[in-house]
Amino acid sequence: MTKRSFNNLPRIPRILVGLSLGLVFLLGSCSKPGGVRILKLGHGLDTSHPVHAAMIFMAERVEEKSDGAVKIQVYPNQQLGSERELVELLQIGSLAMTKVSTAAMEGFAPEIKVLSQPYLFRDDEHQLKVLQGPIGKDLLAAGEKYWFKGLCFYDAGKRSFYTKAKPVENPEDIKGLKIRVMESPTAVRLIQSFGGSPTPVSFGELYTALQQGIVDGAENNPPSLLTSRHYEVCKFYSLNEHTAVPDMMIVSTKVWERLSDQEKQWLQEAADESATYQYKLWAESVEESMRILQEAGVEVSYPDKEPFRKAVESVYEALKVNDPEMYELVEKIRSY
Repeated sequence: MTKRSFNNLPRIPRILVGLSLGLVFLLGSCSKPGGVRILKLGHGLDTSHPVHAAMIFMAERVEEKSDGAVKIQVYPNQQLGSERELVELLQIGSLAMTKVSTAAMEGFAPEIKVLSQPYLFRDDEHQLKVLQGPIGKDLLAAGEKYWFKGLCFYDAGKRSFYTKAKPVENPEDIKGLKIRVMESPTAVRLIQSFGGSPTPVSFGELYTALQQGIVDGAENNPPSLLTSRHYEVCKFYSLNEHTAVPDMMIVSTKVWERLSDQEKQWLQEAADESATYQYKLWAESVEESMRILQEAGVEVSYPDKEPFRKAVESVYEALKVNDPEMYELVEKIRSY
């Protein structure tokens, strides 16, 4: 990998670079006190979330495989920063690992934005085959030139709208609504294709934004709606399932390069096993989350998806003109 000066670091504010260099020794993301390799993993999810459980499983497996020579310390609930801040810390080696939505990764590795395209996958089986096949492996490696490496994908289910005032039964119901989106240009264009007003808000600040009317609704999967407690504010959940954006477990290439071949093998195996475990947990969590949400008084609806599919055709037409290489990858995935 070609070395670059700090002045050329992509998408990282210089002040953050300076602060993060000071944090390297505080976080000790790849320290080896007493012969033990410590890898720090930060993320923004609640400890009750199935993805957090998968990360704990990964930490247990890597410690077992290495007989305690490698340990992962997991810091949930944005203890070490927001999703974007964690990726930026990871890029310069101040943090070893994090879980990130692939929607947020397009600002760091543009190739990954293909996974945020609406109604990309035919069904769950199609998505799994794509992610575990050659296309998925290429996407995991896409960030290496930006100083992060994908270890595995986690299932993040399907994203649907939840709103405060009324259910979303068709795209016209989104018109005029301020809908929270992640920091993803693709997500912004998606909401615009429905006639809504996309409003980027940090996930940790979203509950308050919903309460105060800064946004009228958001979109996410059932476990995230439940664990975030956004259902206390939004009583309408419309399962139009417009995207199936996976999560990605990533490791800093600066940390990865300091690992021995054996340590890399232990970590990769543990990550792969945690992904298998997480897919099982996810399916169970979705079922349980839907039950609890409905018991809590959330009105769940199942709108016809066809009008939504037609509404997002403009997204693909724009992609075909503005990014033909990405459109070619979309077609490759659709026909896989």
